[in-house]
Amino acid sequence: MVLYIKIKIQTLKNFNLQSFNCLKRMIILLQRVKHAKVIAESQTIGEIGSGLLLYIGFEDSDNLEKIQWSINKIINLRIFPDKDDKMNLSLLDINGSLMVISNFTLPADLNESGRRPSFTKSAKPEVAESLYNQFIDECKKQNIKIAVGKFGAMMDIESICDGPVNLILKR
Repeated sequence: MVLYIKIKIQTLKNFNLQSFNCLKRMIILLQRVKHAKVIAESQTIGEIGSGLLLYIGFEDSDNLEKIQWSINKIINLRIFPDKDDKMNLSLLDINGSLMVISNFTLPADLNESGRRPSFTKSAKPEVAESLYNQFIDECKKQNIKIAVGKFGAMMDIESICDGPVNLILKR
């Protein structure tokens, strides 16, 4: 018993929370929609019918492997109703669309002291833009209709939520 406690204490002494990368995750808010539209600079730049509206928050530790895993998970999630109104069909099953919006605020830490969110976990703009473009490219490889927002722009997102069904995916 004493030996076990010593090992645990020694392990905790060597534990560096900053380098523990599984705590850093790409965050995707998925919203099942009947329709969605994105407007930037007073112009409609993307529109979809039935499908998923994705808000994606990147962190510096995100990479292509996480992107590919997430896309595979998203397009195969059984979150659309079948003929018996049970969530049993995937985006692929319904031939649905994706709208992909980069969202810098998703990784925000609201637990820090003070009343302003901390965005220190969010990827730097050049990293996030590269990851966003990789995410879009990987989605296009799936032969799914896709609409995208404009990275770094102020956008108006209009959507008709279906359900409501809102899910958070962290990878």
